Amino acid sequence: MNQKTNNPPAIRPTISLENTAFESIRTGGNFYIDKSDFIRQWWENQDFATLITRPRRFGKSLNLNMLECFFSEKYNGRSDLFAGLSIWKEEKYRGIQGTYPVISFSFADIKGRDFDTAREAICQVILDLYTQFSFLKESDRLCPEEKEYFAMVSSGMSDAVAAVAIKRLSMCLNHHYGKKALIFLDEYDTPLQEAYMYGYWDALTGFVRGLFNSTFKTNPYLERALLTGITRVSKESIFSDLNNLTVITTTSCQYADCFGFTEDEVFQALKQYGMEEKMEEIQAWYNGFSFGDKRDIYNPWSITCFLKEKKLKPYWANTSSNQLIGKLLRQSSVELKIVLEDLLDGKKFETEIDEEIVFEQLERKKRAIWSLLLACGYLKVAEVHFEENTGRYQYVLAVTDREVKMLFEDMVEGWFSDENVPYNEFIKALLVNDVDYMNEYINRVSQAIFSTFDTGKNPFDAAANPERFYHGFVLGLIVELEGKYRISSNRESGFGRYDVMLEPMDKNENAYILEFKVFNPRKERKLEDTVLSALNQIQEKDYDRELLARGIDPGKIYHYGFAFQGKNVLIG
Repeated sequence: MNQKTNNPPAIRPTISLENTAFESIRTGGNFYIDKSDFIRQWWENQDFATLITRPRRFGKSLNLNMLECFFSEKYNGRSDLFAGLSIWKEEKYRGIQGTYPVISFSFADIKGRDFDTAREAICQVILDLYTQFSFLKESDRLCPEEKEYFAMVSSGMSDAVAAVAIKRLSMCLNHHYGKKALIFLDEYDTPLQEAYMYGYWDALTGFVRGLFNSTFKTNPYLERALLTGITRVSKESIFSDLNNLTVITTTSCQYADCFGFTEDEVFQALKQYGMEEKMEEIQAWYNGFSFGDKRDIYNPWSITCFLKEKKLKPYWANTSSNQLIGKLLRQSSVELKIVLEDLLDGKKFETEIDEEIVFEQLERKKRAIWSLLLACGYLKVAEVHFEENTGRYQYVLAVTDREVKMLFEDMVEGWFSDENVPYNEFIKALLVNDVDYMNEYINRVSQAIFSTFDTGKNPFDAAANPERFYHGFVLGLIVELEGKYRISSNRESGFGRYDVMLEPMDKNENAYILEFKVFNPRKERKLEDTVLSALNQIQEKDYDRELLARGIDPGKIYHYGFAFQGKNVLIG
């Protein structure tokens, strides 16, 4: 008689979300995918100062903390943290673990809305470093003058003291340990993004430039440095003096598999948790990031959240982190919004990109916005072409994955989420052709949110391109009517280019053509004249042609002219 053997279930590591402390993860037996080969790669590259950019929640903070645990004298003798990992297989690396003074800090929490607040927060970070190393004040290897500098460092210290504070600290560590320091800075660009958002860019970049120059350029006590962030801020902004900086962006092949999870790593993780049958669904939701020549990189935050919750949903969405992107897209040109519509529809877009993000150009240079979207992980590189005649690379971009597509849609929907804006009611009125209600609701919408969609000095002047709002409105329609209508805007049909067309997926439903006109007092006496001009244009340019060609009954095609004068709207 055969006897069944009941094997005990495999012990699966606990998933500790939001934990970027390498020591805690390793000693707690938490879920961890081995990225320790990053230590070897970085060390053997021998670059003096390295900046690595990756989207948010891609393991930057954890990897930087891993480096600190590996090199810092604080962790000398902690072989338990690295036993079983790839880095521990090489004897030479076992010999350098815990042998360097390390200065490690982060700008992740510096999000002040004015310069004074941001400056004070940076000074506080520096003060915290001095507190961490306060034991140096008792060192017999430091001279009195070096020890006295500790008293000069405070949250209200002068620019001159702040600029050289980390350099002076590395000098003290060098004299105490007899070795130059390693300096790690995480999320270096967070305060810079905030400065751009809230209008104190020049003041903060001036302050940071002095700090970075002293810390990373003219610092004879620095062995090597590593900075991480989301964006590669232009050299002219803060790195003008750092000729020794090696920059690794999302298009670089170096460290391509050190941040994020590879497809094999994801499959092994799913297998470990008994969910390997979910691989196909996981691919559809979270695969799509590309770094250098690696095309199948997965969002590590989404994967770990899925392993913990076992539900497919957009874990990466974090509205506070999307604030800058949302602002730029909301205020962008009509042309950019049209491209975004195509991207959300699964199409691709070819463009040059600027690896250096010039924040001052974001609102006026389309290429800068695409570069930012790529750096932040909202777009991916599908193909790269080298144009011999121009000597430039052309990048074919696409929306990263399903999760990011949903994030975009939620972002657009949020533009119209004000509870006082009866946006949904306007859509209902449109679909039942109730012109009176359409007028009532669109005017309430316009009064509530029109001004947020235009960056012009005269937002209601035709020259300031007020169509920005209405094409933002179209993107809102995409979210609201997705699956029921095919939405297109500013496309050719007949003898011209219509503003908006709503083509029903069901040929028995109504179709709509919307034409926008801004009131012109030189040609029109009242808004009713503007509406009539819009309707006449639909007829004269034969905008129906595209719908008719697709089998839509002419009796089911509705024309609407939208006339705008300031915040006043008339629909007819």
